[in-house]
Amino acid sequence: MLKPSIILLLLAMVVGYWSCAVPTGEPAAPSFTVQLPAEFSDEPLDGRLLIMLSTNTEQEPRFQISDGPGTQLAFGMDVENWEPGSSIEFRPDTPGYPLEGMAEIPSREYQVQVLLHKYETFNRSDGHTVKLPMDRGEGQQWNRAPGNLLSTPQTLTIEAGGSYELAFDQAIEPITPPEDTEWIKHVQIRSELLSEFWGRDMYLGAHVLLPKGWADHPEAKYPLAIMHGHFPSDFGGWRTEPVDTSEPCVYSSRFDMDCYNHVVQQEAYDFYQMWNGDDFPRMLAIEIQHANPYYDDSYAVNSENLGPYGDAITYELIPYIEEQFRGIGEGWARILYGGSTGGWEALAVQVLYPDDYGTCYAACPDPIDFRAFCLTNIYEDKNAYYLESEFKRTEVAGRRDYLGNVTSSLQDMNQRELVLGTHSRSGQQWDIWEAVYSPVGADGYPQRIWDKVTGEINPDVAAYWKENYDLAYIMKRDWATLGPKLKGKVHIYCGDMDNYYLNNAVYLTEDILEETTAPYYDGEVDYGDRAEHCWNGDHSQPNAISRLRYHQMFIPKWVAEDLPKVAPAGADTRSWRY
Repeated sequence: MLKPSIILLLLAMVVGYWSCAVPTGEPAAPSFTVQLPAEFSDEPLDGRLLIMLSTNTEQEPRFQISDGPGTQLAFGMDVENWEPGSSIEFRPDTPGYPLEGMAEIPSREYQVQVLLHKYETFNRSDGHTVKLPMDRGEGQQWNRAPGNLLSTPQTLTIEAGGSYELAFDQAIEPITPPEDTEWIKHVQIRSELLSEFWGRDMYLGAHVLLPKGWADHPEAKYPLAIMHGHFPSDFGGWRTEPVDTSEPCVYSSRFDMDCYNHVVQQEAYDFYQMWNGDDFPRMLAIEIQHANPYYDDSYAVNSENLGPYGDAITYELIPYIEEQFRGIGEGWARILYGGSTGGWEALAVQVLYPDDYGTCYAACPDPIDFRAFCLTNIYEDKNAYYLESEFKRTEVAGRRDYLGNVTSSLQDMNQRELVLGTHSRSGQQWDIWEAVYSPVGADGYPQRIWDKVTGEINPDVAAYWKENYDLAYIMKRDWATLGPKLKGKVHIYCGDMDNYYLNNAVYLTEDILEETTAPYYDGEVDYGDRAEHCWNGDHSQPNAISRLRYHQMFIPKWVAEDLPKVAPAGADTRSWRY
């Protein structure tokens, strides 16, 4: 018989053998350490630290993180008080997109790049202190923001359990602002309202296109055409020179059109010729710059998290422009238009400031009825990411093409945003809706409409959204007082195969508008057959062309069709017609 001591020894040997021979868990995640060289800062830094890996060498990895199937890999973590000269290691559980964790990274060769999206500290007037990325002239783009730290992409073979050291070697350069020309003037004002809210100087800007003969007709006062939309670096769609055919052709995959860059130039030059022609209405036209710490624009409304942007634009910026450039300065003489975000803004501003604006043309607007917040009913659905049933969970789509082919799920889109920034700080679409519409949370950041990981909807936040920003509901709720002020002013356009299902909210809104009888809304809702985002009411041209023609579409339409409906008796409808 074996002695007990020998038996224990044999058992230990067997256990040791099996512990070595049998896998005990998932592969070890690769380890990444990032150094912050002392020359890049003389004080500790806050921000979002991102590492990106790409198998595509055509662009830097920072330009390849997208919602679509071609996206590359990204992982992100918050950093606070990062001391210059020190290093930070990415944890194995660092959240990623589209992979959930670093242990899932396939072993192979990658282009690897790290970026620090810098945050600043804001001591707001509501008593909250928050850390956010201030716009620095780029329109709130994390991968282009001046001052952000960056590494030159390097080729590395990444393996499970491998260890890799990276370091920043550059900062993104400042952006040179555009210069004034004969036709286009650039204005910027310090907003008293926004500066008070944010606890620091905050500015609003605009690019102003002057009408032909502005300097030669000092007696004339002009209507104001306001195009809302994403951050414009200059006045868009304007070119005083013919197409530069020496530039190589650039193919547009979105529109399946060759030499699309030449098409864009031609349309811009055509607009210059129209604007300078004898028959085009003489008006001021502007595009607004209102980038902020959450997004490339503010949605042009007041918000608990962003501050009083609606009031600042309407009561500070617009009157300043009209005073400087001889605007009429009355609500009936201000028209609003835009597409997508700009479409929502045009309608929202008209609804929330009905006396201060005369007409709106809202193309492919962001969801204007939250019963169809894209494919989610935030009031009745329990989960934004899945259709729940007894035996099945069906994932909710986020993006489609005109034939209905889905390229992203709603969960995919939100996972990407969560990697780019926590606390609604990604600077992306779903986060800005949350930042604008939500009440402020106890931590000073926006309350989540749904859990970013699970998709579970918060009904209390949904109720707040409904009362304050659901435009269709607000029009229905307040029609007794709003109706007389909105009569003839509301025009909405959307493709019936909008990529983001925005047409669903337009259908619901149209039902509400058509039901109104005291008074009838007397506006327009129109749809483009099989048209994608962002169809704007032009049945004669494909979207690739019509999207370049907002000014030349809506300014003449207002003068010919809608001005007679909204101009009060005795209004100046003649001094600017020469």
